[in-house]
Amino acid sequence: MRLVVEILTGKLFYIQLGDDATVEDLKREIGAQEKLPRDRLILILNGELSHLMNDNELSLLDYGVQDGSHVYLFFDPLDDCSFHHFLLKSQDPTSSQADQSPLIGPSHQLTE
Repeated sequence: MRLVVEILTGKLFYIQLGDDATVEDLKREIGAQEKLPRDRLILILNGELSHLMNDNELSLLDYGVQDGSHVYLFFDPLDDCSFHHFLLKSQDPTSSQADQSPLIGPSHQLTE
C-alpha cells in the first residue's frame, strides 16, 4: 500500500509498504527515508487524536490504514513529554469535544 505522510512543517511524502505491514514497519520506513529516530515518531491516522497509532506490533490494517491513507507524523521531544502527555490527555473520554477535533488543516504539496 502507498501512504501519504505529513510532517508538521507541511512537507508531504509517500511511503510504500506491503499490506501486512505493522506500525513498526511504517516507523522504520519513515525513519530510513527521512533520517529520523523511529523510537521518537508519533503517528496519527487522518489527523484525529482518536486514531493515534501507538502499538508498534499491530498491523496498519488493524488501525484502518488503507492504500492512499494520510498519516500525520509528530516527533516526541527527548526531554519534554508534554506533547505525548497532550496526546494521552486528549484521548481521555472526559476531555472536551474540542480536544477531539482534527489536529491538522488542509494538506500541502506532495513530494516523492
